[in-house]
Amino acid sequence: MDLKFYGGSWRASNSRTPALPGEAILTFMLETSSARLDLKAALPALERLASELYSKLAPPPVGLVRQRLAPPRLENLEVAVETAVRRLAESIEPKGPLAVGVGSRGIAELGTIVRVALRALQASGFEPFIVPAMGSHGGATAAGQAAVLADYGIDEARLGVQVRATMETVELGQVAGVPVHLDRNVVEAGRVLVINRVKPHTDFSGTIESGPAKMAAIGLGKQRGAQQIHAAGVRGLRDVMPEVARFLVARGILVGGLVVIENSLDQTAEVHGLLGSEIAGPLEEKLLRRAYELMPKIPFDVIDVLVVDRMGKDISGTGMDTNVINRLRIPGEEEPAGTRIASIVPLDLTDASHGNAAGIGLAEFIPVRLAEKVDLASLYANAFTAGIVGLERGQLPMILPTDRDAVLAAIATSGRTATEPLRLAWIADTLHTETIAVSPALLEGSASRGDLEILSAARPLPFDSAGRLAPLPGFVAHLAGLSEKP
Repeated sequence: MDLKFYGGSWRASNSRTPALPGEAILTFMLETSSARLDLKAALPALERLASELYSKLAPPPVGLVRQRLAPPRLENLEVAVETAVRRLAESIEPKGPLAVGVGSRGIAELGTIVRVALRALQASGFEPFIVPAMGSHGGATAAGQAAVLADYGIDEARLGVQVRATMETVELGQVAGVPVHLDRNVVEAGRVLVINRVKPHTDFSGTIESGPAKMAAIGLGKQRGAQQIHAAGVRGLRDVMPEVARFLVARGILVGGLVVIENSLDQTAEVHGLLGSEIAGPLEEKLLRRAYELMPKIPFDVIDVLVVDRMGKDISGTGMDTNVINRLRIPGEEEPAGTRIASIVPLDLTDASHGNAAGIGLAEFIPVRLAEKVDLASLYANAFTAGIVGLERGQLPMILPTDRDAVLAAIATSGRTATEPLRLAWIADTLHTETIAVSPALLEGSASRGDLEILSAARPLPFDSAGRLAPLPGFVAHLAGLSEKP
């Protein structure tokens, strides 16, 4: 088959695939350095509005509760990684060049996992190099994706192997009418092994969700491949994505996966080496069920206001894990049963997100400090690539001047009368839910629960004079006597 370069991607010369809408997104991303919001002109009016509406409203005090958790934790990570990689290496022939796909998620100890895996592959006779496997993340540019990996300590200077980043793809064929795109560097190497985490997906429920199959089909498909699968909505993710992974296995390209399962404390619980034939099959299904058992949870059925210190792509693909906050916001899809949260107020965006506030539409209110970190180009590139799944999640919430204003707005609009108790919870992020600050209504209900331990009585929420809320970990340390200030 003759491969030629068309419009930024490699395709078979006899391909009749039309130019992709994603090519316009990529062109826009390459020509746009930043598209951040400047709210200086709007701020005085917003400050007057907040003062008029909420000057007489006070936030509730909060006490600390801790979930009684004893999740499994892997004791010797490096030995586990070496053992898993050796199993894979024995099955891959011939030795020689091997692409290693690494994604954009904030996996615990990712730098160590990748370093040890590369060392084990080299010892087995391979010549590994890194390829970013993250779809449209990193602003849908090669430089942006390399920068995301560098933030995790994954670069040539520290690992001694090349990081070959490109957004160019080769179209290999079709699965269920969907064109299969694959990173050009992977195609040239002929083989790829992926390193990632198995976990519940934030968009759908199925037998195969986030894991090596998804990384191969969507992450290594880059922006074009990701958009093609997302264009089919939930069906594309649930049904087509695993089939694309099996297609890559059958072609001898996807040769294995180093898979991590994390516990509810954001620690590595298990490491497994999956052969290519085991990806998108019963073993990956089994590991997903295990990940569901170990994932973080918020231990309350009804919450009026959830305050979240930070959201970000290194925390979840949707900034805040939809499985933790229990809301999807996908047109045509029912919201899941379980915890009900009236308003969510994230306060900051992680630096590792590089302005990509994907999932911000899951919130109702945000402060100006978060809004001004949002790069609309990165956010929209991610949302457009996600298709219908990204429509509501890419919309901006209501913006208030300060953290305090945003929290008070959420309290005032939470659907309660003045005499009804306020159920407010405050977490660091959706990866860390062991210790939670809660208002008196939730604190009182926690006293009789065997799964919760009360750590402190209710204290005022630690807003400073500018209306900024101290991070929850600092508040916890302060109450424990470990710091003078929250």
